[in-house]
Amino acid sequence: MSPPVPSDLGYVPPDGGWGWAVVFGASISVGFAYTFPKAFTIYFKELQAVYNISYSQIAWITSIMCATTYGGGPISSILVNRYGSRPVVIFGGLLCGIGMVSAAFCTSIVQLYICVGFITGFGLALNLQPSVIIIGKYFLKRRPIANGLAMAGSPVMLCTLAPLNQFLFDNFGWRGSFLILGAILLNCCVAGALFRPIGAATASVKTQAIEEGKAALKEEVTKDAMEMSSPTNVPTETKTEEEGGKDCCEKINQYLDFSLFKHRGFLIYLIGNVLMFLGFFAPIVFLAPYAKHIGIDEYSAAFLLSILAIVDMIARPTTGIIANSKWVRPRIQYFFSFSIAFNGTCHLLCPLASGYTGLVIYSIFFGLAFGMVCAMLFETLMDLVGAARFTSAVGLVTIAECCTILLGPPIGGTLIDTFGDYKYMFIKCGAVMVLAGTFLFIMNYYNYRMLAKEEKERKVKEEDPKSVRTENEGRNNWNKETAQDGPELEPLREEQEGLKKDMNGTNEV
Repeated sequence: MSPPVPSDLGYVPPDGGWGWAVVFGASISVGFAYTFPKAFTIYFKELQAVYNISYSQIAWITSIMCATTYGGGPISSILVNRYGSRPVVIFGGLLCGIGMVSAAFCTSIVQLYICVGFITGFGLALNLQPSVIIIGKYFLKRRPIANGLAMAGSPVMLCTLAPLNQFLFDNFGWRGSFLILGAILLNCCVAGALFRPIGAATASVKTQAIEEGKAALKEEVTKDAMEMSSPTNVPTETKTEEEGGKDCCEKINQYLDFSLFKHRGFLIYLIGNVLMFLGFFAPIVFLAPYAKHIGIDEYSAAFLLSILAIVDMIARPTTGIIANSKWVRPRIQYFFSFSIAFNGTCHLLCPLASGYTGLVIYSIFFGLAFGMVCAMLFETLMDLVGAARFTSAVGLVTIAECCTILLGPPIGGTLIDTFGDYKYMFIKCGAVMVLAGTFLFIMNYYNYRMLAKEEKERKVKEEDPKSVRTENEGRNNWNKETAQDGPELEPLREEQEGLKKDMNGTNEV
């Protein structure tokens, strides 16, 4: 099994101190990013009546919001690499506030798609990725615990926002509620202010060294080109174009490391998560509407989300503590796969819950499974690629996941509209997640086997110097043989000397 990834940041993370303040700020940002699309479903029934639209049409609001939150991952990663986490999160908080205040004045569902879906969703994207990234810069040994505590902000927010949204809607209507929610989301700016930069001095020294190395390399290349060039300038122009292309690729790779697509563990994680998100959010989006559909009152339906949130709130830090143990951390990929399959099993059993008691039991187990997955969602990625490449990895993963996140709830809404029953939506989500968990378990087993095999081969090469000695002896023997075959190669050598003389003559002219 692979051990925990050592620090590759160029400095030793403090694993505490101001890092706990960063975790607190990250819990606020992550809480809003994950909770807001779920808590927004309280307004679905009213918006359906106002705009006279179907389940699938209203589901597009949260789908666009979630897809924009994940699809904005690469942009968020580039901004974090360029400016740091603090200004990006503050700017994202401002966008969230502007989006919800604008939504209060919308007169059509398309305008809600733009204001709530795109503007607020992009603001949440600028809160989610930087919050997760900066935890990896402050923590190493206690990173699973820190990630679990930061992710616990989501159920805390859900436990608060779900009944708060119902209260705001009853007293101020949906337009007044959107104005108040816009003001509440500005607290993301306060959370971003806690993200003090770390490792800046080391990073600046590294950047300066890299730039000096590039400058020296360019000078050597230019000198070689001038010495070897002919009177025509065609080769020089070709080399200049090649250097320009390389510089462009280097600038892109400076912010997003596309070599991750050659990383076996990263590709396994990416495929499994893209499949998982096809059924990850739809059950939460339709839990409250499903409860209302079977005759449960509005406050009791909203309380189901609170029950889910309370269990989720306990499950996330607990999962972080378990994942940080010496027995589970080397096998954290298996634990993550089990959590996904367990989540899907809960959805498959949900149609058996015919009353409010059954939905309460479903919400408890769903909250436990959901918390387990969310607590390890980014920790498993960091375990695979390391903290230094995590910024690029999370951006590339989220842009791939946004497609299935966008399609998940509308597909569920289409199933509800077609069959007039919610059970097919839950069965679809459960089957997809069980399949994703099984895929990840099998492929992670294969990945661990391959890593162990590669590590064994590397150790054998290091311990056995005979292979290296044999290669060197072979090269020496080949050089001796070529030196002994002088008479046979003499005509070729004479032709080479003649060509050199001709070249010298043209250069002198």
